[in-house]
Amino acid sequence: MSTRARAERQRAGGTPARADRREVLGFASAGLLAYAVDLALFTALRGPAGLGPLTAKALSFVAACTVAYAGNALGTYRHTRPRGLRPYAVFFLVNAAGAAVQLLCLAVSHYGLDLTSQRADTVSGAVVGMVLATVLRFWGTRTWVFRQEGRVGSWTG
Repeated sequence: MSTRARAERQRAGGTPARADRREVLGFASAGLLAYAVDLALFTALRGPAGLGPLTAKALSFVAACTVAYAGNALGTYRHTRPRGLRPYAVFFLVNAAGAAVQLLCLAVSHYGLDLTSQRADTVSGAVVGMVLATVLRFWGTRTWVFRQEGRVGSWTG
């Protein structure tokens, strides 16, 4: 690890393990807030606003991505100083890839494995899919959006 990378890590929270823990907790906090925005806005747009499910979900997804980006840019990764629209565009693409992973898990379970109950759909899309999507989002966010000089793409080094 370069001297500059060590200095950045020290500023981010001390020891490598502590910095990694702070990064994961910050990322999770921004994600939970974004999830709450997504759910609340989707519910409001579907119910009182009367929008269709796809329109409501598209709008709530964009709003949630914006909240997650702001939370990560101003909180978790504030020391990387992202500039311009490129980081947000890449962040949005990483989150869209995560959404695709969730849909793929649901599609494989529901149509490929013929597990069609409400419980199976929930487990495949909202549990298995969410876990895999979150790992992808964390890796993509730290690797492509909020890169640190001297840091490798993996969170182990």
